[in-house]
Amino acid sequence: MRLKQILKTGLDGRRTTNRTSLVATSLLAAGLITVLPAQTQPNHQPPPPHYRVIDLGQVGLNGQPFAVNNGGLVAGGVQTGSTVHAALWFLGRMVDLNTPGLKGPNSMAFGMNQWGQAVGEAQTNRPDPKGEDFCGFAALGLQSSGATCVPFVWQNGAMNALPTLGGGNGFAEQINSLGEVAGTAENNVADSTCPSGGPQKLQFKPVLWQNGEIHALPTHSGDPDGNAHAINDRAQAAGESGVCGAFNPIWLTNLQPLHALLWEDGKAIDLGSLGGTGHGNGISALNLNNRGQVIGFSDLKGDASFHGFVWNQGSGMQDLGTVRGDVNSAAIGINDQGQIVGVSLDANFNPRAFVRLSQNLIDLNTLIPANSALYLATACSVNAAGEIIGIAVDTTGNLHGYVAVP
Repeated sequence: MRLKQILKTGLDGRRTTNRTSLVATSLLAAGLITVLPAQTQPNHQPPPPHYRVIDLGQVGLNGQPFAVNNGGLVAGGVQTGSTVHAALWFLGRMVDLNTPGLKGPNSMAFGMNQWGQAVGEAQTNRPDPKGEDFCGFAALGLQSSGATCVPFVWQNGAMNALPTLGGGNGFAEQINSLGEVAGTAENNVADSTCPSGGPQKLQFKPVLWQNGEIHALPTHSGDPDGNAHAINDRAQAAGESGVCGAFNPIWLTNLQPLHALLWEDGKAIDLGSLGGTGHGNGISALNLNNRGQVIGFSDLKGDASFHGFVWNQGSGMQDLGTVRGDVNSAAIGINDQGQIVGVSLDANFNPRAFVRLSQNLIDLNTLIPANSALYLATACSVNAAGEIIGIAVDTTGNLHGYVAVP
């Protein structure tokens, strides 16, 4: 999750369009928002676990770790100068996946499986024929060649592009243990819902890649566009559909998400909402586990605020609330045990990483050493061992990746 634009909403009062908090703490680094004090938890709660924090190093304003697998391998990106490169971290060491990558300046890794196959998006050396900035690298202020940006799979030191639906662009977000990939790809149909004069011109659809072949997934009735963010080992996928909008630097997509979806056997299941319409910050399914539990966020009634949710077949969509005293939240990561992590924001849109314990969202900063040099702003992924990764801020405002180990 990536929540710069959500934070901006809280600062200037303007509604913005709405993937997981990529630049969630860039405003912290710029000194525009404050670091929240750790909250004391009620005495009646059972003693929570505590965590030691491993610093993955500085990632720059547009870098971050996105996912951690059960072996402790972390996927993400690191900005150096005016470009950002897909990266993997293991035992504190980083590997740059964009050398040579697909020969374009920028890339990002969003997920990986137990075998070390990583997926993401990467620019090529081919100019985009329609002048699109599909992956938003130019919008993020990075050096951009105006090239196409395509989905990729990386393994054994080689990055290989995945096919699209006829358009020039796409991205891959997660890969399961069978090598099946969830993501998004353009077709060649003009999208009338895109803002006039904006860079996005074509429709983009949620897709799965299986055995190297691409398969479009259905959107909610009437929605021209959508994204598939996650896939489990049962080939269930989670994401959303909606209409084209301005590029959103939180979720790195041009989508205004109106319907959170679960795909099973090629059919789309609408997960409902927490009372909102999706025309505020949106309604989106961001992740799921092998038990079929889906998490994400939804506008509340009136679309002025949003909360994280967990959905399952028996209970439907449940409101997770926020860290005590906060107003907004988003659930970003879930493991097979059902442990949920994400970000909670106060009335001024100051962020804090959370972990859900005993049905409550707990500020992760209360569970790390009091003298920690890092403030944990977002929690983006959690593995079977309960290890959590996300974005942190140091005492001088620099952004770091971190691993919190219970």
